[in-house]
Amino acid sequence: MQSRNFPPLENEDKEQPKFSRIQRHKSSFEEDEERQPRARKRHQRRSTEETFKCRHCRRFVTPPLSGSLHRNHCPYCLYSRHVDGQRSGDRRSDCGAPMEPIGSFQRPNGEHVIVHQCAGCTLERFNRIAADDDFELVLALPAVTPRTSRDMKLKRLSVLAEVWQQEEWQTEETPVEIHV
Repeated sequence: MQSRNFPPLENEDKEQPKFSRIQRHKSSFEEDEERQPRARKRHQRRSTEETFKCRHCRRFVTPPLSGSLHRNHCPYCLYSRHVDGQRSGDRRSDCGAPMEPIGSFQRPNGEHVIVHQCAGCTLERFNRIAADDDFELVLALPAVTPRTSRDMKLKRLSVLAEVWQQEEWQTEETPVEIHV
């Protein structure tokens, strides 16, 4: 018959640890409370609670009531400004031109999206409608085919590739033979 290995009893002469498991966790928890919280810079979005005056309809626009951390467009006329760079809400664009609502579409989940086109650089952006947007204006916009920003990037790349090929063909010169 094999004997089982049981943990030592408290009464045995073996040396006991200074802290029990519960005390160790408690002490590390207390240390965590004393530490300063780390700032999350990359993944944390800032709320841009700013009131602004729409440059198109000249009405004052307040921060969104719900559903978003930042406002992308005027809820009264649906116009926007090209202020965001790579990410929505980063406010890092150098363009600053007005963005006209050129159409809308509905995603498969039923969400309505407004398509804005920049008057300065012709960039297209897709913005979800906000709860306080004038829904009649959204429905009055021309319906466009649903697309994603990835589709638009591929379209721009294909246009650039065509332009590059045309320029390459135009600059090709026939080799000149030099006789010495």
